[in-house]
Amino acid sequence: MTDEAHGSRTIYDSMGGMPAVVALADAWHRLCLDDRVVAHAFQGRVHPDHVERLATYWAEQLGGPPAYTGGGSPLGDHADVVRVHSGNGPHDEMDARAVGCFVLAMDEAGLPDDERLRAALTDWFVWATEHVNHEHRTPEAVPTGLPMPYWSWDGPVVGGARGPGT
Repeated sequence: MTDEAHGSRTIYDSMGGMPAVVALADAWHRLCLDDRVVAHAFQGRVHPDHVERLATYWAEQLGGPPAYTGGGSPLGDHADVVRVHSGNGPHDEMDARAVGCFVLAMDEAGLPDDERLRAALTDWFVWATEHVNHEHRTPEAVPTGLPMPYWSWDGPVVGGARGPGT
């Protein structure tokens, strides 16, 4: 999508590339650990490189390089992530608080004060929270080979077509 404010840039590029995504993932993770409800999700099962892995996963969905699922040493695939988050039942309060942490994290990470960018990121995070956590009732119900979802300025990209520059 092309517009005056963003041209043909991806959300990833508009937010500041990988340094911005890492700062966002780090700020979000810290805020979640400080939240008495959300912190529960991180107890006893967080990879030592969680922030870097999370940032790489987020970056790929937002139009950055396919470093999570591709490259010489992929970190995993989308189905792996969905399996880890599936089967935990409804947790509406935790989801809402995680979204609240994400909104605060955009400020902490120093993302551009661009209303459209922040709205797109918030919409993506709400969608991703629902998609990853609640689309499948159990880890066993998650199909193998789920394609990585991509998010554009207009929302989820049907068919996995990636944005410009990716």
